[in-house]
Amino acid sequence: MTATPDLRTPQLASPDLLRSVFRRHAAGVAVITAQRDGTPVGFTATSLTSVSAEPPLISFGIGTGGSSWPVISEARHVGVHIVGEHQEGLARTFARSGADRFGAPTSWREGPEGVPVLDDVLAWLVCRVVARVPAGDHRIVLAEVVVGDPSGDGRPLVYHQGRFNGLRD
Repeated sequence: MTATPDLRTPQLASPDLLRSVFRRHAAGVAVITAQRDGTPVGFTATSLTSVSAEPPLISFGIGTGGSSWPVISEARHVGVHIVGEHQEGLARTFARSGADRFGAPTSWREGPEGVPVLDDVLAWLVCRVVARVPAGDHRIVLAEVVVGDPSGDGRPLVYHQGRFNGLRD
């Protein structure tokens, strides 16, 4: 038998309530990349979603105060990388403010449409941005898949309870 919540004293909606609830939601880890004038940017995202198969669309959220937003706000194409559990360090680097995200030991190359493509990920996509939808202090980016590679080896990295984790058998 599971305990039922005390509905007589609900918590009022707040950023802290939202964070507390979503700490219990396990999410896959992705790194989003783009480039402007030869300078690559990227960030770790747990908001990646498959939106549509026809046409093939994805979405992700990005904070407008983040260092990658100025480039993402104008990018025509973005890279979407599914990170493996062997790449926790990569996920941490792209999540850390002020980090040299594309310096060693990050291994990457310029891919289709000039998008930075990270090496050794489980899968990657290059997507054409079709919309940026305002959502509070974030934007929801909708993008159409152009090309990709799903052939990487390994198991996915997940984010849960404020930590990166591997899947358990």
